[in-house]
Amino acid sequence: MNERIVIITGASPLAPEVVARIPEGAIVLAVDGGLDHALSAGIQPSGLIGDLDSVTEEGLAWAARHATIDRHPADKEQTDTELALAFAAAMDPLHLTMIGGGDRLDHSLAAIGALGATALTSIPTIDGWWGDQHLEVLHGPGKTVLRLVAGSTLSLLAMHGRCSKVSIRGAKWELDKVTLDPMVGRGISNEVPHSGDDDSNSVVEIEVSLSSGVLTIFDVPALDDESGAS
Repeated sequence: MNERIVIITGASPLAPEVVARIPEGAIVLAVDGGLDHALSAGIQPSGLIGDLDSVTEEGLAWAARHATIDRHPADKEQTDTELALAFAAAMDPLHLTMIGGGDRLDHSLAAIGALGATALTSIPTIDGWWGDQHLEVLHGPGKTVLRLVAGSTLSLLAMHGRCSKVSIRGAKWELDKVTLDPMVGRGISNEVPHSGDDDSNSVVEIEVSLSSGVLTIFDVPALDDESGAS
């Protein structure tokens, strides 16, 4: 079992503040052209996965010398990101983080949506960064505790189908075992309350749980060195 696997994907340079959160000792895998963004950020992945149609010749030459390459044909039914996530799931991590970004809405939705794949259900913690936005994906039945900055917002979105018995504790608007239908706004733009000490940097613990379904939680970064969720 591996403690932490980080997958770098997408078509955008990596945000320095997100790169700084990659823990020492994590296994880093790059998805196709994500390798070039990783190298530009000073990260040296141990694996490269995909059909390799967007990685540069220089990046591919680097990978041939320094990384394991898992190459797939361009004519396939899964995206490169989906292939990389399945590859990581087979390594049985305790925590899986995806880092990426890009301007194409279809690619962004597909990449974030891939974190809800059934193959990832056994991974205790799944989170990601898309640009500088943090998210966690919770497979039901499950529970997570988020450490969020007071005054910030968080949103719960059922991206993969109906989520049952969704509860949230500690936020301004609490939910108690409600049903969230796919892509509806009931869980959007909740607020993290202040603790009462008027400290704008205080951290509040927010508990989210569900009995079934796959819930995507968009939140702000925590103040510690880990991701916004624990």
